[in-house]
Amino acid sequence: MPEHILFLTGKLAEKQLRRTLEEMEPEFGYTVHQLGLTVAALMTADMIRRRLKDTFGADRVLVPGRCRGDLETLSKDMGIAIERGPEELHDLPEFFGKKKKKPDISRYELRIFAEIVDAPRLDIDGILRQARDYRKDGADVIDIGCLPETPFPHLEAAVRALKAEGFHVSVDSLENDDLLRGGTAGADFLLSLHEESLWITDQVPSTPILIPAKHGDLDSLDRAVQAMRVKDRAFIVDPILDPIHFGFTESLVRYHEVRKRHPDVEIMMGVGNLTELTHADTAGINATLLGICSELHIKHILATQVSKHARKSVREADLARRILFAARELNTLPKHIDDRLMALHERAPFPLSREEIDEIYRQIKDPSYRILISPEGVHIFNREGFHTAADPFELYPKLGVETDGGHAFYLGVELARAQIAWQLGKRYSQDEPLQWGCHVEAPEPTIDPHAYKPAGSTLQKTPKDEE
Repeated sequence: MPEHILFLTGKLAEKQLRRTLEEMEPEFGYTVHQLGLTVAALMTADMIRRRLKDTFGADRVLVPGRCRGDLETLSKDMGIAIERGPEELHDLPEFFGKKKKKPDISRYELRIFAEIVDAPRLDIDGILRQARDYRKDGADVIDIGCLPETPFPHLEAAVRALKAEGFHVSVDSLENDDLLRGGTAGADFLLSLHEESLWITDQVPSTPILIPAKHGDLDSLDRAVQAMRVKDRAFIVDPILDPIHFGFTESLVRYHEVRKRHPDVEIMMGVGNLTELTHADTAGINATLLGICSELHIKHILATQVSKHARKSVREADLARRILFAARELNTLPKHIDDRLMALHERAPFPLSREEIDEIYRQIKDPSYRILISPEGVHIFNREGFHTAADPFELYPKLGVETDGGHAFYLGVELARAQIAWQLGKRYSQDEPLQWGCHVEAPEPTIDPHAYKPAGSTLQKTPKDEE
């Protein structure tokens, strides 16, 4: 027997829900039940408890994604699974198409070294704070960056403090003495050694990251690799990624060449030379570079967050490595796996056409303002009229809220969000903050937005809705 699903909805969305389900031609059976409220987004767990008297033989109940309340307790009390669906009806086909085959992004093979570039200028507490932030964002190794001609008397103490908190640690320096000190203190990795400084590996057990003795000299890197094989020691090689217009393309060729010469070696790429030195959003840069890493089976990157525009690079790299690993394992393009690297734009920013918005408007019988966006602009409407503009300032004189500060404030916030979403091609849902992917953790609201919405503003509950 195919599964039977009960869909709960409101008056305005019922027709569209039925049409969407018919077009889906689902393999499951279904019943659509209008719960006796106008706006589906007003639905709450308590309302369902009071109004739903018949589950029509369903195996589970699907409610709008914005339904508020404790559905887990409600499910137990009513003896049937009650779950949230997508927030937008247009996402319903995708919701069911992906539900059973949602890609697993818990796995990855790439290790992120996150560099604390100004470590000599920080005290131990400062180093630990930054390390904890890096770990929270996905870093696997904390890289202690030494600075040229800058004393670092607390290097050993920093390594020991990080190790005491369970961190994997690398020390990054051009000075042999720093590397030797770091290795002696217990660093797991040392950046960077070349064929003339391999003697350090005889003094400490740290795993070295090998670089060419002279920039671009892969033959010297080959000799260092061979020397480490003779020592029977673990190592990682880094051909060095160069910035754009300063050898970037040639450096990519070097990575490809090293993989050809050494199919089994561990390789590192320092992605910071692109993310830090290119004034472009870093999410796309990280995704592209980690795509190269995925193809070449490069399993280590060195990431930095020095420039303000690159302050989310570690978090972006963590998500990118998971997406790309899943895509490679599934032998598919890195699409439709996870959208959180798309901060500015979205795959389907306008779920409703202008015609569908007009249809909703024709059914409105109350003074509450609804705000929606379409390719044509920002739309705000209630029973008194329908207005469209690209600039919220054009709408203000038409809304009749000049003497109502709270209502004007609320509509100003919502129209500003709608304008930003329309300009960028993002999803806009009234009363919900805009989503910025992995770049912004959506905070829990500390102020009830309804406090600024007098009766008559959108989604304001009325006595009839609470019946």
